[in-house]
Amino acid sequence: MTDSSEVPSALVDPTGRQYAILIVDDEEGIRESLELTLGDDYRVFTAKNAQEGLDVLEREPIALVIADQVLPGMTGVEFLEKVIERNPTAIRMMLTGYADVASIVRAVNEGRIYRYIPKPWEPAELRVNVRRALESYSLATENASLAAALRDANERLRQENLYLRREVARKYAFESLIGTAPSMLRVFEVMEKVAQTDATVLLSGETGTGKDLVARAIHYAGTRKSARFVAQNCGALPDTLLESELFGHKRGSFTGAHEDKKGLFELAHAGTIFLDEIGETNPGMQVRLLRVLQDGEIRPLGASDVRRVDVRVIAATNRDLRKMVQDGTFREDLYYRLRVVEITIPPLRERREDIPALAHHFLEDANKRMGRQIKGFTNAAMDRLVGHEWSGNVRELENEVERIVALAGDADLINLEMLSEHVRGRPALDESPADVEIDASDLNVAVDELKRKLIRQALEETGSKSKASEKLGIPRQSLQKMMKRLGMRDAAGD
Repeated sequence: MTDSSEVPSALVDPTGRQYAILIVDDEEGIRESLELTLGDDYRVFTAKNAQEGLDVLEREPIALVIADQVLPGMTGVEFLEKVIERNPTAIRMMLTGYADVASIVRAVNEGRIYRYIPKPWEPAELRVNVRRALESYSLATENASLAAALRDANERLRQENLYLRREVARKYAFESLIGTAPSMLRVFEVMEKVAQTDATVLLSGETGTGKDLVARAIHYAGTRKSARFVAQNCGALPDTLLESELFGHKRGSFTGAHEDKKGLFELAHAGTIFLDEIGETNPGMQVRLLRVLQDGEIRPLGASDVRRVDVRVIAATNRDLRKMVQDGTFREDLYYRLRVVEITIPPLRERREDIPALAHHFLEDANKRMGRQIKGFTNAAMDRLVGHEWSGNVRELENEVERIVALAGDADLINLEMLSEHVRGRPALDESPADVEIDASDLNVAVDELKRKLIRQALEETGSKSKASEKLGIPRQSLQKMMKRLGMRDAAGD
């Protein structure tokens, strides 16, 4: 028997209201006694038969049902089974005045009752049992709410992940790559063909030509696009850290390895790994990379077992790997494993016709990020952009446009004076646009600029130095010497 002074206070639901209890018994005295015992702490509803009890369940948010084992029209177990159908979360308790073990077992198994209460009962003990039942109900309700919130959060994350994947795929789709120059059209043609295969690809080209974008475009246009694309610059980390980053490590394999770590090859399983600056790897790393390409196996640092991975490899370099092979600084077998398909990305100065489109693309992107509304470039500014050498290639052009936009204030157009000094200072050595601006403050400079203009026009119209020299009325050798003095490209021959 429990002392009534030890009975804890009643619980309330998450809204602060008293929990609702349904009592179903055909004896009025039992109903009144239970209502008297529990009525101060809870909202109590009573019913004299099963049907009345089911009607209450339809109207009220019942948390606990207390039903007699014997009811008119149906048994208490049958009634509790119907309760489960209508309100499966409600806690179920049964009143019994019989020592019928078989009936009690059935009630536990089929009615799934929380507890049975023998008649007569002790009020204080009943209140304790009811409180414990409602604590269980409260915990179950909270867990269900948390589970539902977790499902909703997971679904939102799934949808967001799907959206981001689609956005990334759209961003790196072939049609998003900018280029109409013949050299770039050839690159796109090879990319489209190789994207549908698992062939290893070697991307070569100067720094800033967009090798990373090409690698991502190949991945997202291929059959592995639903898996991960991971990238690592092989020249950015010391040898040990690079090995750990690519192949992973076991805990304690080196100082600072406090836990096991998966390498990028494992993370990219079924996807693509992009190894930038592959020419910066040392001979030991080259051996390990060769093993992955040959056998599809990796061994984390400190591990005794090997792990199989299914990864497509795209490598990139701005160095001459063929010359490195000849010099003995790059493994020949790895070189041929990497260049199953080789794609050479042309420098920007060799596809000047793409510069206007690229510049406007970078301007639009910078406008969005910085909240600007710059409409475009003046003719003189664009001519200078087209004529610049761009040793840093597309990346340098992008940085130039971003710098201009950041400092442009409320300007509507980008003019020549807004270009950085090294871009606007002097045109590229082979630049002579038809509307080139001639500085008349220095006669010699003005004459040289005019000569460049006339020579360029003659070359464009005739297509060769021999015919251009005839058009200009000077010997071919004189034309060649003049072009060399003026610093114009292609001075060595047609």
